[in-house]
Amino acid sequence: MTYSEALEYIECGFFGGTRPGLERVSELLEKLGNPQDKLRFIHVAGTNGKGSFCSMMDSVLREAGYRTGFFTSPHIERFNERMMINGEEISDGELAELTAYVRPFAESMEDRPTEFELVTAIAMLYFARHGADPVILEVGMGGRLDATNIINTQVISVITGIALDHTAILGDTIAKIAGEKAGIIRPGVPVVWGGNSASATRVIRRVAAEKGAPLTRVRDKKLTVLRENLSGTKFSYSGITAELSLLGSYQPRNAANVIAAVGILRERGFDIDDRALLLGLKKAKWKARFEKISENPLIISDGSHNPEGIAAAIDCIKKCFGDEKIILVTGVMRDKDYPSMAKALSEVACRAYTLKPNYYRALAAEP
Repeated sequence: MTYSEALEYIECGFFGGTRPGLERVSELLEKLGNPQDKLRFIHVAGTNGKGSFCSMMDSVLREAGYRTGFFTSPHIERFNERMMINGEEISDGELAELTAYVRPFAESMEDRPTEFELVTAIAMLYFARHGADPVILEVGMGGRLDATNIINTQVISVITGIALDHTAILGDTIAKIAGEKAGIIRPGVPVVWGGNSASATRVIRRVAAEKGAPLTRVRDKKLTVLRENLSGTKFSYSGITAELSLLGSYQPRNAANVIAAVGILRERGFDIDDRALLLGLKKAKWKARFEKISENPLIISDGSHNPEGIAAAIDCIKKCFGDEKIILVTGVMRDKDYPSMAKALSEVACRAYTLKPNYYRALAAEP
């Protein structure tokens, strides 16, 4: 199997769309020898902020000398971004090799896995083969019934924040969505909660208490932004002052989640000194999160795709450009709340161009 054949096999839709549940991925991984049981995980859920948190945590742990695995979705430029070790994407050849290996096991199942379940299984084999430790594992959707929730060897669970998104699957209230995301909490395993919602906090606190999982909350009163511009951000949290190259007014809070998580990891035996923490935060990079991709002309890329994310992007635009209006180029999936997103963005845009992303769920560019 070649690389292009592997991508075609994974992405062809042969395995169907979103079908929450752990039965299929459990069966597939069992056929593969349960490679996930050989790994330790930092499991990360949340409506927004998951990817930024994971990229910062990966950078910090690599600075501390750990051989990290990093599983994320979706990709921005290349599929290989979804699984990395020590910041390096899986090679084309190894992705093709592992896909060819998993294929007969997947096709032997009466209820075949979804695309995301297939990719999750491939990633687990990849990380186990190379001895990644720990693996930073980003939830695909929700938590309780997400394919990544097949793991049982978490060292910490993180829920970055909760807002309305994927309501047809996860529920139409913050409390219902919080219940789904709290599904990653394991008995006795520490939890970091980085959100502000009172209803979500009640749900997460209750689930953590029921499972005897120590809960750490990231609180705004401990967070102070000291500098914020298109060159980066400086902030302090709980007595620690740090700098970020990542742009966006929301990134200090994501970094505060990392600082809280690092404190817990230290208590659980991880050797992460202050140098690694501060340097890792400063060196962290993440695509399409208010990312400056050109200086002249100034072009910023942002992947916000739900009302909370759009609100955060608008806040960043106002802080960086004041009353100056932007030229907006945008595309969106048809299952998103695009009318409210467009209305909100009209506040900061003087002109807008719509395009259709190259994806089966994409909304047409024309009215």
